[in-house]
Amino acid sequence: MTEERIVIVGASLAGLRGAEALRSAGFQGKLLLVGDEKNAPYDRPPLSKHLLTGAIPDSLPALPNPYQLNAEWHLGVAATDLDIKNRTVELANGDRLPFDQLLITTGTRARPWSNPSEAALDGVFIIRNFEDAVNLRAKLAAKPQRVLIIGGGFIGCEVASGCCELGLPVTLIQRGALLVHALGKAIGDIVAQMQRSAGVDLRLGVSVSKIEGNSQEQVQRVHLSDGAVIDTDLVVVALGAVRNVEWLQQSGIAVDQRGVRCDQFCRVLDPSGAVVEGIFVAGDVAQWPHPLYDNRVIAIEHWGNAVVQAQTAAYNMVAKTTETMRVHDHLPDFWSSQFGVNIKLIGLPETADQLVFTQGSAKERKFIAAYGEAGRTIAVVSFNSARWLPAYRKEINKPFPPMQGALEQLDCSPIAPEFASSHQTEEKNSSIASIT
Repeated sequence: MTEERIVIVGASLAGLRGAEALRSAGFQGKLLLVGDEKNAPYDRPPLSKHLLTGAIPDSLPALPNPYQLNAEWHLGVAATDLDIKNRTVELANGDRLPFDQLLITTGTRARPWSNPSEAALDGVFIIRNFEDAVNLRAKLAAKPQRVLIIGGGFIGCEVASGCCELGLPVTLIQRGALLVHALGKAIGDIVAQMQRSAGVDLRLGVSVSKIEGNSQEQVQRVHLSDGAVIDTDLVVVALGAVRNVEWLQQSGIAVDQRGVRCDQFCRVLDPSGAVVEGIFVAGDVAQWPHPLYDNRVIAIEHWGNAVVQAQTAAYNMVAKTTETMRVHDHLPDFWSSQFGVNIKLIGLPETADQLVFTQGSAKERKFIAAYGEAGRTIAVVSFNSARWLPAYRKEINKPFPPMQGALEQLDCSPIAPEFASSHQTEEKNSSIASIT
């Protein structure tokens, strides 16, 4: 009997956790992992949170035990094509890897600046991989005259926080409110107050129309849509992520700019909605119907979801029959550390029509706030109050406002969360979740 072969394309967090889960679930066949980065799998959140400031060394924040899987690794080479009929994955070096089952975990990459010549200027940075972060850290250590950040999502806000911690002048440009798609304007305004209190030159309601370089092709200033000009020698572009799906465009599976479509079992679908047998997807590149949110098709970029979805997909690859498969119903969660505040979110708030502060004080930046939609609680955010979140987790999908029992309840007069409209693409690209 021929040994079964499983190929995992994407050797980052989801790919590694999927491989581990396959082995834990009893898969004893041939296991191959493909990754376009030359490095072994590593942890990405510290890149914008801690590595830039020197809080951790500039060594690779590796994920544990990547080579104890009895697996064949293909690192530093990207997948370029998927042939469903012949069950093969083609790599950039010309190799073809046959598979019996396939797990797609190719994730995302940072969205580049829209003008390629401006993006190529010395001093223009994105942050996605380890090399990006190390290079930016070196530039920050050289004490630039001013750091200018384009984009007010979580990455942009975290970089601004790091720059303030390093004592560097920083300007952040955002076309709308901060975190407006991730948390809504009502909460984003609190983050804006945090930034201004820390000394950030925060420019909201404007965008960058041009990044200008000097004769040596080094950044020297940026031009804003309101006519302002800001001198700077370091620009960080933080405009969200692009899902790595180009290699799948001609494959015959259901894929678009929001990722690869799958069912609740993480099985990839074709454009008609039929299951493509033996092909699964997990992590940032997946979009699937979430049972806690009326089976809306969601696509999110959360560390925790990447882990759990990869584990679910792996279990289902071994189970193989729907009767024994698990539904992926992980409640999304996310965290961010900035300006001395730990922000944690559970649930998906983007469709909320009400927001209520249930504990603590927004002025003191220590509170719990809950999001409601059509009379039910759909998400909760905490600022320096994460210890209360387990109690609130039980309230998701229950009546809004949530009941906290013995917990302090200050003012349960709901307000509008003020999420941005869908046409404001800059802010949407910077968000941590999207829903259809």
